[in-house]
Amino acid sequence: MIRKGNNIMLFNFKFFKRVYFALGLLIMIIVGGSIGFMAIEGFGVIDAFYQTIITISTVGFKEVHEFSTEGKLFVSFLIITSFGTFAFAVTSITTYIVSGDYKLYFKDYKTMKGMTELKNHVIVCGYGRVGKQATETLLAHNTPFVIIEQSDEIIEKIRGEGDLLYMQGDATDDTLLISAGIQRAQALITTLPSDSNNLFVVLTARDLNKTLTIISRASQVSSKRKLKIAGATNVIMPDSIGGSHMAQLVTNPDVLEFIDQISMQGKNEINLEEICFSDIPEDCKYKSLLDLKKQFPYCNIVGFRTSEKEYIINPPEETKIVPNCKIFVLGNPEQIRNLNQSIGIN
Repeated sequence: MIRKGNNIMLFNFKFFKRVYFALGLLIMIIVGGSIGFMAIEGFGVIDAFYQTIITISTVGFKEVHEFSTEGKLFVSFLIITSFGTFAFAVTSITTYIVSGDYKLYFKDYKTMKGMTELKNHVIVCGYGRVGKQATETLLAHNTPFVIIEQSDEIIEKIRGEGDLLYMQGDATDDTLLISAGIQRAQALITTLPSDSNNLFVVLTARDLNKTLTIISRASQVSSKRKLKIAGATNVIMPDSIGGSHMAQLVTNPDVLEFIDQISMQGKNEINLEEICFSDIPEDCKYKSLLDLKKQFPYCNIVGFRTSEKEYIINPPEETKIVPNCKIFVLGNPEQIRNLNQSIGIN
């Protein structure tokens, strides 16, 4: 959607350069021909322009006036030099329109305008296997996000997958992250194949936004600690998780399948929801979980995170709801929707 750097403008020169070049050649021929006819034959501006057009287009209309010897030589020279150039210019412009390139550009521009309004979104760096899985889950949760990807081939695939917001360029470029709205974002997920590139993205992102949640992919165990030191909130090793997942399907298959159902696995249904203290109704704040259950008996409270970020599984009903805590509730999709509507969560 957005090209490298801050080239964010309606008529991006890099994108339209072929059309601009063709138009520039046409203008040069028309201006040069008109000046030549005015200087050699003494034509007026309109007559010179008209004579130039019918000459370079080879339509065969009658000349404005009878040419002198010098005029005939100039016309011959103009036809020889302009015939191929005129054909090239017309072909370039026609090809651009017929091929649909202009549609892609204006589609990108329209999407770009929408991205400037993003707030509390997620920036996904890299759209490989892991990055694509991350975006599928974000889509299922209706969480806004923007993709940063460098590969032309992958960008073309993204274009064909709907109205996804994306930027083309190097995710390690801080100007690109700023264009993606990193100061307004709630989180960044970097899934680049190189641990060193992920490290650089984490360092840059943390410098640009001190409160940002940063999730990074790692391929090597030795990189995990470095990414944490650089500022990553969490570091995930997909290969390690995948191997553990497969082993647990052998040792605890039914338990893992049940957890997968809760985790949603890319479906548009949510069975597990987290509720922040700020989302709790005012009349329930600083009260117990029991009071919350009485007022909103839709779901089961299965977890609680204290203000010290300690997790309690199946918390006692007398647990107090205090600032910076989080409540984790479990229910079927309809119960989750009812709960969210009741307390005003989108």
